[in-house]
Amino acid sequence: MTYIDNNNDHLLEVKNLNVEFPSVHGSVHAVRDISFKMGHEKIAIVGESGSGKSQTGRAILGLSPGNVTAEKLIFDGVDLQSLSTRDYRKIRGKRISMVMQDPKYSLNPVMTVGKQMIEACQIQMKVSKKQAISRCIEMLEAVRIRNPQRVFNTYPHEVSGGMGQRIMIAMMLLSSPDLLIADEPTSALDVTVQLQVLAIMDDLVKERGMGLILISHDLPLVASFCDRILVMYAGRIVEELEASKLDQAQHPYAKGLLSCLPNNAIKGQPIATLQRQDSWLDGTLNAQGKLI
Repeated sequence: MTYIDNNNDHLLEVKNLNVEFPSVHGSVHAVRDISFKMGHEKIAIVGESGSGKSQTGRAILGLSPGNVTAEKLIFDGVDLQSLSTRDYRKIRGKRISMVMQDPKYSLNPVMTVGKQMIEACQIQMKVSKKQAISRCIEMLEAVRIRNPQRVFNTYPHEVSGGMGQRIMIAMMLLSSPDLLIADEPTSALDVTVQLQVLAIMDDLVKERGMGLILISHDLPLVASFCDRILVMYAGRIVEELEASKLDQAQHPYAKGLLSCLPNNAIKGQPIATLQRQDSWLDGTLNAQGKLI
């Protein structure tokens, strides 16, 4: 494990990250030279399906099946690229956790919620079964599940989508990680439950001082919830801006996404569609907000 002198406040530093997949038609470049830094804050990565958002999160966790390369991939002073498989397991889940998009596919359908949580807790924290049960119940309470003991003994198919997401968040927070990556954690939920899940995550981030990467395609949601937004298009970060200034986005792709949002104030007109341009594939913004 290689440690790097880290005298700044950056929890994560990514520089020129690339993820490629081989195919019969040649190499597919899913993530292209993306760079960003983050501290103990909430950042969002937004873009359409296929823009490289999820692959970015998986690459940070060392879970991408593609060929991952980067000039820098440093987490809290640790060079992630230097880690062996064994050392990566010591960080993955314990210090960096990821909430996957759909709990139906993340939870084992033939194991009770409690059994899965106990297994994760004992692997990450090296505690007794009794201590693991106590910790699991504590985390189910932390994500505002009313009857944690009942939920602890249920199977995944016996809970709702919103409850499943809360269970996944509880599992990922068992070891009090420093960084939580949440991949579309509210995409399958109704609006009321979305707000509840985000409020839970917001409270936990503030209380535990974690960093959060929220992967989403919901622009209004991330604008109200996060501190900064990274806009991805075709594997690249084309714009980075403060969440509160999302309506001031300058890149044509970011502006196009905003223009496609339904607007109840405008009646009788079709919703705009995104008109892509080839120049967006290689274009990014300079300091003056001009496409280069």
